Amino acid sequence: MPGSKVGAGTMGSMDAPSSLNVSSPSVSSLRKVRVPKASEMIAQELRSQIVRGILEEGASLPSERELMERFGVSRPTLREAFRILESEHLVSIARGAHGGARVHLPDVAVGANYVGLLLQARGTTLADLYAVRELIEPPMARMCAESCSEEHIGLMQDCVALEKEAVDSDATLFASYANRFHHLVATGSGNTTLETVTSLLSLIVESHIAAAIRAKRSSGERRNDNRLAVRSHQKLVKLIGSRDGMAAEEHWRAYMKAAGEVMLRALGTTSVVDLFAPQDLGQPIGAGSGR
Repeated sequence: MPGSKVGAGTMGSMDAPSSLNVSSPSVSSLRKVRVPKASEMIAQELRSQIVRGILEEGASLPSERELMERFGVSRPTLREAFRILESEHLVSIARGAHGGARVHLPDVAVGANYVGLLLQARGTTLADLYAVRELIEPPMARMCAESCSEEHIGLMQDCVALEKEAVDSDATLFASYANRFHHLVATGSGNTTLETVTSLLSLIVESHIAAAIRAKRSSGERRNDNRLAVRSHQKLVKLIGSRDGMAAEEHWRAYMKAAGEVMLRALGTTSVVDLFAPQDLGQPIGAGSGR
């Protein structure tokens, strides 16, 4: 066949050593090609099915034997694929007679932990982190007012009610509810990308907010700041309920600026993001052991 002849001729000229000039720039610039391992390819296939919703949260994967037959691989290769997905928190493995691999959807908390570690490793300050929140959250308040449902406004009202219950009693619980309120503003905006970024930043900063509430300040000062936050949240809900997007954005910008100043005044503008609670574990590993 003419087509086969052309194909054979082309392959012949490509494979001929005499036609390959290794000093040619087009050849010398070529990089090594890494062939993925079978376990990585299996993990990628399962990962793709998880994020596309083919495999749902909590679903059990088929047995090892069935997956080995389906993919045509050995048990060690399949288990290596499971370990990859476990490290990404996309599956969990239970041992025993009723064990097996169970599917988990991507969790923003896992992403927040890694992003937080990255920011901490780079010496990112809390002032830097909060400046980003001040930029992206006020427009979301406007978007929330313009597009969120009445049911969503009800969820925001419920959250404020929980804040009021914790305002004088539990700083950590209050910080958690306040963080949830910010999340509701984000989800109400209808923009998935902004919601995800805000959730990442909120989870990273949540522990710092609680620390700022507790840090070297009288209980009276804490209660006063918390009550001001509750009133600001109530006002935002009212503005969102009246569908006044511009006023909601303006109010939330002023609030974010004031809240940031309170936190940074307590913890310091040069404080670095720190995901680890202070613990006295003695000498750091590898420091001055002399061994």
